[in-house]
Amino acid sequence: MLLSMRGIDKSFSGVGVLSAASLEVAQGEAMALVGQNGAGKSTMIKILTGAYSRDAGEIDFRGEPVDFRSTAESQAAGIATIYQEINLAPNRSVAENISLGREPRKFGLLDRATMRADARAVLRRFNLELDVERPLGEFGAATRQLVAIARGVSQNARLVIMDEPTSSLDEREVAVLFDTIRTLKRDGVATIFISHRLGELYAICDRVTIMRDGRTVAVSAMQDISRIELVRAMLGRELTAFTARAHGEARVHEPLVEAKNLAAGLRVRNVSLTIGKGEIAGLAGLLGSGRTETARLIYAADRCDAGSVSVEGRAVAYAEPADAIRDGMGFVSEDRKVEGIVPEMSVRENMTLAILPRLQRSGVVDKQQQGQIVDRYVRALGIKCASAEQPIRELSGGNQQKVLLARWLCMNPRLLIVDEPTRGIDVGAKAEILKLLRSLADDGLGVLMISSELEELIAAADNVTVLSDGCSVALLRAGEITEERLMTAMAHQQEAAA
Repeated sequence: MLLSMRGIDKSFSGVGVLSAASLEVAQGEAMALVGQNGAGKSTMIKILTGAYSRDAGEIDFRGEPVDFRSTAESQAAGIATIYQEINLAPNRSVAENISLGREPRKFGLLDRATMRADARAVLRRFNLELDVERPLGEFGAATRQLVAIARGVSQNARLVIMDEPTSSLDEREVAVLFDTIRTLKRDGVATIFISHRLGELYAICDRVTIMRDGRTVAVSAMQDISRIELVRAMLGRELTAFTARAHGEARVHEPLVEAKNLAAGLRVRNVSLTIGKGEIAGLAGLLGSGRTETARLIYAADRCDAGSVSVEGRAVAYAEPADAIRDGMGFVSEDRKVEGIVPEMSVRENMTLAILPRLQRSGVVDKQQQGQIVDRYVRALGIKCASAEQPIRELSGGNQQKVLLARWLCMNPRLLIVDEPTRGIDVGAKAEILKLLRSLADDGLGVLMISSELEELIAAADNVTVLSDGCSVALLRAGEITEERLMTAMAHQQEAAA
């Protein structure tokens, strides 16, 4: 076995991130490493490459126990890591990038002729004929990716780690990358391939290691595990735990927002969905399926390359989120600590941030009106705080989320987009948030709810659009929304490059 990681534990500030995790890779093998956000994949890689120290466990590489103290040590030992964002020098030549940090010298001077010859030789291994004197930044993403791999191989790497290497590549470029991986395999170089695109795993990988909640939960040959079994293992769901909720007869909701054939870059390729007045429309999919990116297109936080959005039958083309807000849209983002709350501000200040322009008279905020609004929503949403002047950072996660919901409800929106509305809050608060969203929808508000928690979608959504690899692949309506159907749709994938 080329690499063996056993019993790996890691905690940060007393919070366990890895627990007895393991990973084994054979010489010349392409190993897929998969798991949802927070599963522990990145931490495992950082421990292997010396970016983090481990709390417990053993690592053997090339038959010897290792304990790398830095990424430089792991590179010197034969481990090359190619990150999603290429960490090379775009203004320097291809040859300079390949030999960066270990440039050949002759009589104490830089030997450029040898540098160029060495670069051409290593690139020929991957059937690449490039002008190695051109700046790397003049080439496309795929070529930069391959140069990064060539740099690793030129360091006599025996293991190449690729973290989401295809996220910025088109289909033709993915095919070139896969040919490169096959060349590495023939040369006995192993690959750890981290990707959320299931089709790619089956196209190029020999085995898969599945992580969940900091543990290694399954290892299988790719040919021995179906896509639905792979999704089940990643999500850790027992299909008997939840079934379709009793929605009764599916109600027909008047369309509020319709998105058709949305596309933007490589993350959103063809998404269509409809959100009705007074309904909760769910948006489901694995990590990287394009859920948040789709919501951001509807909200004009990002620009569409193709497709259309209409509101109550009227085509809209918002230039920025401010236009969407004026048209009655609100967006509660996934990361409330980074993109939601202002920690040092009070509950009152956080709740009324979006509505402040409406509360001003001659540039002065009407404190009385502001206080009335805050008091109304504190009572209506059951926000537990000492007073409206309490810093929001002191509130529980569930109460912080309620303040963010109130921020948009103050605006009397007709559509509320909520991205992972219950992430990081306790079970009781989750139930309260879902009940609140249901109540808001029953009062006529349109809700687009993005969630990784299947039981939440089953419990709350009137319909669920399932995304896979940037495309909408299924629409499940009331009475059809079960874990079996959701996971089957999530396991659907466009065919990867062969």
